Amino acid sequence: MSEETSLLDVDELQIELITANGVVRAVDGVSFTVGRGETVTLIGESGSGKSTTAMGVLRLLPEGLAVCSGSVRIAGRDVIADPGAAPAVRGRTVSLIPQAPMTALSPVHSIGRQLGGAIRLCHPELSRAEARDRGTELLAQVRISKPETRWKAYPHQFSGGMLQRILIAIALAGEPQLLVADEPTSALDATVQASVLDLLMELQERTGVGMLMITHDLGVARLVSDRIHVMKDGRFVESGPAEQIVRRPAEPYTRDLLAAVPRLGAWDEDGEGHTEPAVQGAAS
Repeated sequence: MSEETSLLDVDELQIELITANGVVRAVDGVSFTVGRGETVTLIGESGSGKSTTAMGVLRLLPEGLAVCSGSVRIAGRDVIADPGAAPAVRGRTVSLIPQAPMTALSPVHSIGRQLGGAIRLCHPELSRAEARDRGTELLAQVRISKPETRWKAYPHQFSGGMLQRILIAIALAGEPQLLVADEPTSALDATVQASVLDLLMELQERTGVGMLMITHDLGVARLVSDRIHVMKDGRFVESGPAEQIVRRPAEPYTRDLLAAVPRLGAWDEDGEGHTEPAVQGAAS
């Protein structure tokens, strides 16, 4: 993919974390791109380096405790070579959807204040009334019912799924071209998870936004992804189109991830049925 068509172009990204026990290489030379209107997913077990990669791309790792090298171009601007470029693109060109809405949102400020603040940060020319109108539109877009009545509500007055949709609205406040979604459905039950993923795909189809998805769930990855990169110990062990990775995994680690996905077996009236590993169907 050429730089003209890619929103995100990562080349040989390496991230070393400075810990009490020494320097840890958390990300070891990964390369990938994300184009307009496509979803690229990083998948792996906890500690594989996928979220560290996302935070490194956004330059949100603690200064002095993380050393990044390589190249990360967001809409053509290299945020590794020029750290000052990162604040300029965050919120406008690229936005983050964090994974834990109860900790990402302030419990002592209303939803309207938090969403309105994000809108006015990206669009300082708007008045408070105009920001509220824009925020109400965004809440409606992410399927919050009667959004005009929710402006002064606080996070504890919403369900987990509604809070996740509010985080998506905040991420969309600056009309970004690229979304980084870090485990956006991991804290939700299966039904709510499906509705949030459906919302993200609908928004992508309507706006053409690119998406970098971070998840440990191959079911989620298969549903939303154009390409998947399987990550282990800071490196990509397998990469390819989503269906290829799920149906014909080449690496034992990928097959182990697939085998860990629960799959319903035949009905057993005595309750002694077993769960078949997903890899049997996937690898056939």
